[in-house]
Amino acid sequence: MASTISALLASAVLLAAAVYFRRDADSFDAGSVAVRTHLHLYMHDEYTGPNPTAALIVPGMAPLPNATGSTSSRRFGDIAVMNNALTEGPQRGSPRVGTAQGFTVRVAERGSVNALSLHLVMEAGEHAGSSLVVNSRVDTDLAVRESVIVGGTGQFRFARGYALSRSYDYDLAKGGVVEIDVYLY
Repeated sequence: MASTISALLASAVLLAAAVYFRRDADSFDAGSVAVRTHLHLYMHDEYTGPNPTAALIVPGMAPLPNATGSTSSRRFGDIAVMNNALTEGPQRGSPRVGTAQGFTVRVAERGSVNALSLHLVMEAGEHAGSSLVVNSRVDTDLAVRESVIVGGTGQFRFARGYALSRSYDYDLAKGGVVEIDVYLY
């Protein structure tokens, strides 16, 4: 009798889990989540010049040498803020589509790993007035960095997805251009 009750209880739990985790068939493409929106943007990160858009606010502790014995200009505990232009193309004169606003905290004692909190605020085009929230651990030593989209506003309310970023033309001392692909599902 007890084994029958256990079997029925286990079946009920499995059925409830199947109903809870059920996905709409249209949201899948060959076993992977279908992308509903793809944004291709360029972020202009300027540390120097007459109008910097990113700044080191809190300097961290003295840099530690990495495995090769060299040190970085970035330090464990550095906190930087940004208010960077988002454009359609990598050129400075490319049409502006929004602003990337947020901060990073250097969280690795060695290496280039940051905790990132970023809002991609869309100011032009079909998504004007909407924003996306990006939160992630970013290893800037990697050629392609993946971040998670954890929400948004306006047309992007309850957004989920990921962003892939790569340095397009970047100098660690001055800043530069970062190419960003956002995939929402």
